Amino acid sequence: MPGSRTGLPRVFARLAPAAGLALLLLCGCGGSSEPAGDREPAKGREPAADKPLGQRPKAVVPYWVNPQGNAAQQLARYRAAGRAGAAELIERIARQPVAEWIGVDDPRGQAHAFTTAAIKADRDALLVLYNIPHRDCGQYSKGGAADGDAYRAWLDQVAAGIGNRPATVILEPDALPHVEDGCTPHRYHEERYALLAEAISKLAELPYTKVYLDAGNPRWITKVSRMAKALQRAGIEQADGFALNTSNYQTTRDNMVYGRKLSALVGGKHFVIDTGRNGRGPAPGADDPQAWCNPQGRALGEPPTTETDDELVDAYLWVKRPGESDGPCKGGPQAGEWWPEYALELARNAQPARRTGPAVG
Repeated sequence: MPGSRTGLPRVFARLAPAAGLALLLLCGCGGSSEPAGDREPAKGREPAADKPLGQRPKAVVPYWVNPQGNAAQQLARYRAAGRAGAAELIERIARQPVAEWIGVDDPRGQAHAFTTAAIKADRDALLVLYNIPHRDCGQYSKGGAADGDAYRAWLDQVAAGIGNRPATVILEPDALPHVEDGCTPHRYHEERYALLAEAISKLAELPYTKVYLDAGNPRWITKVSRMAKALQRAGIEQADGFALNTSNYQTTRDNMVYGRKLSALVGGKHFVIDTGRNGRGPAPGADDPQAWCNPQGRALGEPPTTETDDELVDAYLWVKRPGESDGPCKGGPQAGEWWPEYALELARNAQPARRTGPAVG
């Protein structure tokens, strides 16, 4: 249905290999010469995950900015080429923290590198886990673990990589909505619920990790009670909350209204919203069956922050990295690949940050 798909990465080749990840620990991280290991968060700093995001000091952006991210590298290229205007635009993305998507190659090393780099910069890692079996129903972001046991083994590696360092995890975009919309075959539903519940339980055991289970967006599973039942079957009671609008374009306001209704059905759980590309909302019109895929005329949304003016909304996050393609549609490259022209358009159309205010209704 229009607005249902999320346009998530198909492959993870864009993630740095182990040697490149090691470089992250030396770039823009500052601070200690102590070996990374699994050291505790620095004294005098309360770990980010020690209490809910919504209880943090106001106006704090607690997440790590990767100095080697795609937008940062593009910024350097524009500056070297003397393209000052383009550099100014792309800097609107490069200076913001965006999520790091953990891939299938050396998941422990990736999680360790990102969380260690973050804590050295006195920030928290923002991670996405996206490897559920039968992922994306074989569409642009197809893939995932071969079976349940492979997923469990992968998850064990991720958890070991995070260890006792602060991290906020967005768990398995699309996984539950694709069960509810019928895209994922029925024979895989029970396994999926079980794997998600196990993932939440395992991550919740980590001392400084917060977990938000993906719950789609307001135009996907429009009947809130259906989404609530899916969250409950997947163990939402063990999670810190749920995530909305991952990789989509629905307005912050619509997500807040939907999220508050959903929260009321799942024990008052808090939620986070992906605002990376929703500054102008979704593309107009209902004729395009792929309205979710690289729609034109869109814009960056609210910058990442924990100051949301809503007691249930823990944070606005940039989960899908602005400038990365939704898939090979409307002139785009493969899902997850960097597309500088689209990044420039998002930044050019962005409006100054604005307060959204509490949701009504």
